[in-house]
Formats: sequence, structure tokens, C-alpha cells
Amino acid sequence: MKLHEMKYTEGARQERKRVGRGQGSGNGKTAGKGHKGQKARSGGGVRLGFEGGQTPLARRLPKRGFTNFTRKEYAIVNVASLNRFENGTEVTPELLIESGLVKKELDGIKILGQGELEKKLNVKANKFSKSAVAVIEQAGGTTEVI
Repeated sequence: MKLHEMKYTEGARQERKRVGRGQGSGNGKTAGKGHKGQKARSGGGVRLGFEGGQTPLARRLPKRGFTNFTRKEYAIVNVASLNRFENGTEVTPELLIESGLVKKELDGIKILGQGELEKKLNVKANKFSKSAVAVIEQAGGTTEVI
């Protein structure tokens, strides 16, 4: 098949419906909108979620829960995944993003203590769990809250 031989699949392209262009077009006079009523008027139609005066579903259902707008969400890194760095490396949030351990920094980075650490690292993060601090210091490294 050559580029000039390519064709659209059947039904992939439809011509635009030209309404209000005379009886012969099949969409003349009322332009496919029927006779009178709210939906026949210009700008007519009901808003999203309107159910004809019946109490809308969004108001019939009970309210549930609470969203804490001051909540901070941290990007999480386990201690075991820090083994990829060389001994004596200073692990910063920038380095974690660069290495692909963290995709988005969110409101900060928190180091959790799951797994073992065989390297001596200087870790800088926004938060540490107590177990993470213990594991890092046991391996001979240091932790610093930034």
C-alpha cells in the first residue's frame, strides 16, 4: 500500500449536517429540532444534572466524609531502595527524583524504614519514620530533616 492509495475506513468520516437549508435538504424548516418547546429554542436545553424539577440525584444522596484541605501528602521511599546509591552519597530529594525513585515530590519526601540498608548514606528528606532513622544510623549514615 502506498500513501496515495490509503483510504479512510467506512464510516470514519461523516459530512457535517447542514440544518435549516430548505425542505429538499431533509433538515429544513425546524432544522431537526421538532416543533416548539425548550429544546427547540436558541440556547435552549436543561443544565447538567437537571431532572425536570425532581430533586436531582446529587441532592438526594447523603453527604459523606470530610476532605482535609490542609493535609500534606508525601512521596514515600523505603530504606531498602536506597541501596542503589554508592557509599557516602548525600541523598537529597533532587537525587531521588533524578534517579527515578520518586516521580513527583508532592508536599515533600518521607523515608520509611522497610527493608535493610547496607550502605553508609547521608540522607536529607522532609520527614523520617523512627524506624528509618534507626536503620540509617545503624548502617553508619546520618539523617537530616530539611
